[in-house]
Amino acid sequence: MPDSPATPRIGLALGGGGARGLAHVHVLEALDEMGLRPSAITGTSIGAIVGAGYAAGMTGAEVREVVQATFAKQADVWGKVWQLRPKTFADLFGGGLVQFDAEKTIELFLPAAVPDRFDALTTRFCVMAADFYGCQEVALASGPLRPAIAASIAIPILFRPVEIDGRVLIDGGVVNPLPFDRLPEDVDVVIAVDVVGMPVRPANRPIPNATESIFGASQILMQTVTAEKLKSRTPDILIKPAVDLFRVMDFLKAMAILKSTQAVKDEVKRKVAALLEGRAAAGVIDAAGRSP
Repeated sequence: MPDSPATPRIGLALGGGGARGLAHVHVLEALDEMGLRPSAITGTSIGAIVGAGYAAGMTGAEVREVVQATFAKQADVWGKVWQLRPKTFADLFGGGLVQFDAEKTIELFLPAAVPDRFDALTTRFCVMAADFYGCQEVALASGPLRPAIAASIAIPILFRPVEIDGRVLIDGGVVNPLPFDRLPEDVDVVIAVDVVGMPVRPANRPIPNATESIFGASQILMQTVTAEKLKSRTPDILIKPAVDLFRVMDFLKAMAILKSTQAVKDEVKRKVAALLEGRAAAGVIDAAGRSP
C-alpha cells in the first residue's frame, strides 16, 4: 500500500508474548482512527500473526472481530486443538515431549484474509524467527508467508520447529522479541509494542510449578534481550500494555485481555499526536509528518 503524501511513514513493531499480544489490537485500532497506516510492519510470534493480518489490509476492527470470533466459544477452540493432537505413536512418544505442529496451528487459527505469500501483502512485512542450529536471528520477508509465521510462533516445548530453506527455525522471541530494529530506515516514526510482561508470583504457592518456570524463564529471557537492545537504540514510541496478570497460553481469556488493556488505544493516540506535533514545531518533519 503506497503512502499518502499527507501522512508520515509509520514503522510498527509488534512483539511476542503469546496471548498477551492480543493487546496489539488496540494499537491497530488507534492508528486506524488517526488515519495512519504503517509503511512497514515487523512481528515476532503473536506479533507476527497480528501483524500479518494488518499487513494483509485488515483493519484493527476486523482483527478484533477475528479474535472475538475465534476465542468466544471454548468448545470451538478445544475442537481446533483436538485436530492438532499427535496422530501416531512416533509423534506421541518419539521426542520425549508432545509438541504441536506450528504450521497446522497457523492454518487452523490464522485469518483467511492472510495470503500465502509475502508479495501478496499490501504493506511491507518482516517476520522474526531463530535459527536453531545457526544460533542467530532470521528475518523472513519473502516467499511463503504462512510457514514463516509458523516458525515465528514455534515456542520450544509447545511446537515442533519449522524447516525453511534448510534452516531449522524456532520462536523468534528467543532472539528478537521486539523487532523494531528490523524496520526499514525510510520510516519517519518507529512504534514498538512490548507485550512480554513480567512473571507474577502466585499468591497460593511459594515457588512456581514446572509450567510456570518454563514460561517465566522465557519471559525473563525476552525481557533481558529487549533491555540490552534498548541500551543502544530506542523506538520513537514504546508501548507496554499492562499484561503481567495474563499467561502465555491464556487465549481463552481473550476478552479479558482486550478489556484490561483498552487504555492502550488512547495512549497510542496521545503519544503519536504529541510526537508529530513536536517534530513539526521543531522543523524535524514537515506538516505532513515526513522527514525533510
